[in-house]
Amino acid sequence: MVSDEAVVGCAGELVLATRGAAGAGEVLVRVRGGTETFLAWSAEPLARGTRVLVVTSRGGRQVDVIEWADPLDALAGDAGDAG
Repeated sequence: MVSDEAVVGCAGELVLATRGAAGAGEVLVRVRGGTETFLAWSAEPLARGTRVLVVTSRGGRQVDVIEWADPLDALAGDAGDAG
């Protein structure tokens, strides 16, 4: 299978929980100017709604993900305190 490198490094949200080694979930990823769904694999189970980062493409619309928090979101919260 051909991997889809365009999706690596993209953020997304799990629409179906992952089960770690027991099975994949599903992630909605912002890529190519829109959103696409992929089967999502993770080392540890992750709950539906978890924000994730795609770290590897397995090909065949399957990706490896890790839980991820955008560091810019934290900075946006501090902007109101600057004032």
